[in-house]
Amino acid sequence: MVFFRNKVRVFFTLLVPFIIFVIYIFFLRGLELSTVSSILEEITEAAAAEGVIVDLKNDATLSGYISALIDSWMLSGILAISTFTVSLQTNTMIVNDRENGVNRDFASSPISRNLLIFSYFLFNIIVTVLICIIFLFVCLIYLACMNEFLITFVDFLTILSTTVFVSVSSVLFTVFICSFIQRDSTMASVNTVFSTAIGFLIGAYMPLSTLPVAVQNICAFIPGTYSCSLLRYSFMSTPLNQMTAYVSTLGLPNAEALISSFSSSFGYGVTAFGVTLNTSWQAAISFFWIIILVVLNISISKKLVKVLSSAGKKLVKKKK
Repeated sequence: MVFFRNKVRVFFTLLVPFIIFVIYIFFLRGLELSTVSSILEEITEAAAAEGVIVDLKNDATLSGYISALIDSWMLSGILAISTFTVSLQTNTMIVNDRENGVNRDFASSPISRNLLIFSYFLFNIIVTVLICIIFLFVCLIYLACMNEFLITFVDFLTILSTTVFVSVSSVLFTVFICSFIQRDSTMASVNTVFSTAIGFLIGAYMPLSTLPVAVQNICAFIPGTYSCSLLRYSFMSTPLNQMTAYVSTLGLPNAEALISSFSSSFGYGVTAFGVTLNTSWQAAISFFWIIILVVLNISISKKLVKVLSSAGKKLVKKKK
């Protein structure tokens, strides 16, 4: 209630994903489409060399599928980023309670420390899920307005459940980081640096396959990498299957090359140490990361309710 009463805080929490969304629509979308256009020209020339005359670049149906997939690829990436940025912004409440001494009131009241710790996690999860679902519906409305809504009801349920799952994972990750932060100024710096870097580290802005192998291997140790890929799979699986079925009707001798080229640039696979992980492995690794993060958060849970003196020193808390 305190979080949502602060309209400025809610506004800036919503602002980050919407800024990226607007930047993509007005600046990056055309660049992504031009990249695919050059791929289509190469495939068309290769087909002509084998006696098959097609004009993939001006094929309206194929262009519609490609636009839908590119938009779904980028929007799902922005949604993955949002689970981190929203959770980070929400964590400022925890840091504020610690710095402003609000948790002194909790310490002196008959409230269990474990209940307070649980409430911080629950509050963060609720806020992150709600705001990310709002942005999810904005993405779906955009796809519908662009005539690119190829998602079935089952896909929608998958996207919704994956968003909740990814949000929980992001909250566990960000709360663990913020458990060590005691000042608003430090939190603001971490928020800025993390929000800027996370999009590149999880492959939200560009395919991980375009990064150096060493960087790809490092990204494999970031939970958000798998979260982003799972969201992309839930957004793109049906549209990609429909495009594959349509391409197979064109009689291209190199139809597999077209699908492979597109999937490598705008796919949802994760490659680590030379091994390509499918969605089943990505989900398993995400569950594994959640277990690790739960254990880590439990082990340092006392830091969430640490009471600071006016001088900023830790006070001994004897209450259990």
